[in-house]
Amino acid sequence: MSAEPVRRQVRLGETFATVIAAERYQELAAQSIASARAAIEAYIGRRPSFRTALKPLAIEAEAPEVVRRMAAAAARCAVGPMAAVAGAIAQCAAETLVAAGAAHVVIDNGGDIVLRIDRPVIVGIFSGPARIRDIALRFLPRPQIFSVCTSSGTVGHSLSFGRADAATVIAGDGCLADAAATALGNRVQRCAEKDIESAIRRSLLEGARGALVIADDRLGLGGDLPDIVRAHVGTNIISQG
Repeated sequence: MSAEPVRRQVRLGETFATVIAAERYQELAAQSIASARAAIEAYIGRRPSFRTALKPLAIEAEAPEVVRRMAAAAARCAVGPMAAVAGAIAQCAAETLVAAGAAHVVIDNGGDIVLRIDRPVIVGIFSGPARIRDIALRFLPRPQIFSVCTSSGTVGHSLSFGRADAATVIAGDGCLADAAATALGNRVQRCAEKDIESAIRRSLLEGARGALVIADDRLGLGGDLPDIVRAHVGTNIISQG
């Protein structure tokens, strides 16, 4: 079986993910995504407030690991635990594939992406109605798992209290990147340059390596970002429900 990555989609409830990895890891990825979802859903069945909370929740020590990781990331970012759900599921799948020997993995869960790459990868930033569009981040190969997550107040179904067309955070973990991107998006209440800069500064907590905000015709950058390049961001390859 070829070791070259292939693209497959996994759809399960609200999860609509794209998995890029060698064919032999695809079924394992689907199983990992299903397992993480099942653990989260079972916990919500016992504690419904986990789904609806907009602020951090204290979690029992015996809760499933994925739930504890979501809650911990959310607490650091002062958001509800479900702000980290897409990144958490992608993180679980990526870790499972890397542990099984995969050298190149990209898990895109509705625009929240976890990667471990052995070749350059370009991650497009979809900015919807913004006047700044068709830009992307170009990542060089790296041995560690990392994450690129994006929140938006104008695109998609995820809850955001801000006005950013795209609020992107790069971190070493999908839970943190997802929660931090939500917090960053919430903080962009106006499209003024100083407000965007302030939101980025407040979002670059330990573990969050870089941040990018697109708000109409404004582009804000902070932290350690890879090269920004031009790329057509086609909606046909975006993982979305």
